[in-house]
Amino acid sequence: MTTEAFAALAVVESLVATSEDRLVVLARESVAAVLVGAPPVEPSVASGFAQQMTLDVASVSDADRAAALDALGRDAFGFVQAVYVADMGTRVRRALAQLLGVTLPHPSAVDGALWPAIEDFMRCVARLSALDPVTTELVRLRGARAHDCRLCQSLRDTRALEAGASEALLAGRGLTSRQQAAVELVDAMIWTPTAFPSSVVSAVRAELSDEEVVEVVLDVMRNAGNKVAVALGADAARVTEGVELYTVNAEGDPVYSGATRR
Repeated sequence: MTTEAFAALAVVESLVATSEDRLVVLARESVAAVLVGAPPVEPSVASGFAQQMTLDVASVSDADRAAALDALGRDAFGFVQAVYVADMGTRVRRALAQLLGVTLPHPSAVDGALWPAIEDFMRCVARLSALDPVTTELVRLRGARAHDCRLCQSLRDTRALEAGASEALLAGRGLTSRQQAAVELVDAMIWTPTAFPSSVVSAVRAELSDEEVVEVVLDVMRNAGNKVAVALGADAARVTEGVELYTVNAEGDPVYSGATRR
């Protein structure tokens, strides 16, 4: 299944990396300028929005969003998809290189639509099973809080709850050393993607198997699909009290129960 996930990742990366569409080019160049020190792009509402989405999507204000939507018009959804792929694909590559010494192949041209390819990637990653359900949910919620995704923070995976996860644990209290290593990897991918602290690298290598490392790294990218929703202001929770319960089916799709837990 890891092979399927990497194949799906290769497709989404290729669709963005080889596109000659003006806005896709702007998206990937804007991301590269802030993540890997590539030459700066000419300042514009769109490039600034892409860079803000990349560095700290939670800081996007209503005014920032309105200006970007006005500038991008009907191309806004496609633009933020391209930013997401360029951003998180870079983070995945840097994480695998720093932790496992792995270099992914350079993207080659493929045909297809980006959003269906992203959804296929997300399903493939959701079907991975090296991690236990509690660690998987800790990883998801860590990213949800960093990106301030209201919907993501309002959800709880029933598999983690059935495995004994408490709200205190899911908030990061009383973690085992293994769980702590996993959430520190999430933090490193989000806040210091090109230069992981040596302490994080040591902890991850000591506590997690290679297969588990790969799954956390890919989970971070999958979960960060919430950056698209947050950037567009489409991340409202469906519940006003408590949390909404969900699970993931055999195909890798989330299934929302409609039930809540207070």
